[in-house]
Amino acid sequence: MAGRDRVAHLMRQLASAACRCPAHSHTYHQGAAQESCTVRTTDYAFEMASSNIRYGEGVTREIGMDLVNMGAQKVCVMTDQNLSGLPPVRAVLDSLDQNRVRYLCYDSVRVEPTDNSFKEAIAFARKEDFDVFVAVGGGSVIDTCKAANLYASHPEADFLDFVNAPIGKGQPITGALKPLIAVPTTAGTGSETTGVAIFDYEPLKAKTGIANRALRPVLGIVDPLHTLHMPTRVAANSGFDVLCHALESYTALPYTDRSPCPPNPLLRPAYQGSNPISDVWAKHALNIVAKYMKRAVRDPGDIEARSSMHLASVFAGIGFGNAGVHLCHGMSYPIAGNVKTYRAKEYNIDHPIVPHGLSVVLTAPAVFSFTGSMCPERHLEAAQILGADTSNVKRADAGRVLAETLRSFLFDLQVDDGLSALGYDTNDIPALVKGTLPQERVTKLSPRPHTEEDLTELFTASMKLY
Repeated sequence: MAGRDRVAHLMRQLASAACRCPAHSHTYHQGAAQESCTVRTTDYAFEMASSNIRYGEGVTREIGMDLVNMGAQKVCVMTDQNLSGLPPVRAVLDSLDQNRVRYLCYDSVRVEPTDNSFKEAIAFARKEDFDVFVAVGGGSVIDTCKAANLYASHPEADFLDFVNAPIGKGQPITGALKPLIAVPTTAGTGSETTGVAIFDYEPLKAKTGIANRALRPVLGIVDPLHTLHMPTRVAANSGFDVLCHALESYTALPYTDRSPCPPNPLLRPAYQGSNPISDVWAKHALNIVAKYMKRAVRDPGDIEARSSMHLASVFAGIGFGNAGVHLCHGMSYPIAGNVKTYRAKEYNIDHPIVPHGLSVVLTAPAVFSFTGSMCPERHLEAAQILGADTSNVKRADAGRVLAETLRSFLFDLQVDDGLSALGYDTNDIPALVKGTLPQERVTKLSPRPHTEEDLTELFTASMKLY
């Protein structure tokens, strides 16, 4: 009944909106979308976009046939040095060799990429006449390959042309890109489903990115056998990204409250706000996380758990790839970008690093305590899915209960005790706040408006978790 009431409410909202569009008017004519946005400040529609997904144990062996079917003449394969000698990359290259596909391999992708590492990959892609791109790795590899494809397809573009405003110019992508096939080897980012590429912008010590549906892979090959090679902490941090993707997209500002209403559908952002379709994907992913994540972290050989988390990553990716994320991700970018000496366990990397999923989840208890008052039913539902008894909880306590549930979840998985465990202290908070402010693409989707003072309090509250 609750679902039916929500659908009815949405339909009434749409019917009452002063829009002359073909979805609910017989007076539609050329320019109607532009007219609709002259009489309302918020959007009235949302779009669902996702890559094609192929899932199955050992399905990587098919990629060579896919490339032959596409008529590929010269393929760019991208990965990182840690993966270059492991079975996932070997499986891809064996399939290409068996099907006589010509390719060059770039294995210098940086884990947690930067503007400079993006530019190095772009330079490689621009030197050759590639007609298809293949990314084999986690989100860092897939995002780097998206950027290489974009700028190789736009050889005259300046790097900042497509980077999200206000750091970049945020120009729309109007030219065609080459096909990209993504083979994810972690269960976290969901990058195989989205049109988003994230990187550290070193001049500001903060993450930003490029967000456009044109970046989406044409195919994501999701082979759960690849996740068996993830070390325990990599599995944990990847899973935290799935957790926050689901929570943030489900609690994001509703799409009908997002402004401005785009005068042209080309200008409708990839991150549109929560909507009835993304809600389904987010909740399903959250249920899988609740059931399987601890098993997947504690036992690398648990094929059922690791396979399930691989699917949860896809489901959450479809959800947040259309609804968006908000404060946890917006605040995570300076946490990763301002890293000093912290080196994550079980990451074979020669530079300080805060893995993306860890940087996101450390603020989650504080964030959802803060946003709970805006959509308490959703916060309570999330807490219940994650194992909390919400039968006698008041709506006013929704944020607190979800925060406590998250703290317990993180404690069970031996997560570092807040930002202080990563080397941050209160003196770093102004820089962390400053690095969050440019992340309007995501922070504006927070269901609760916030100020710099609010961000300061959230970072302060995240210094210690337990």
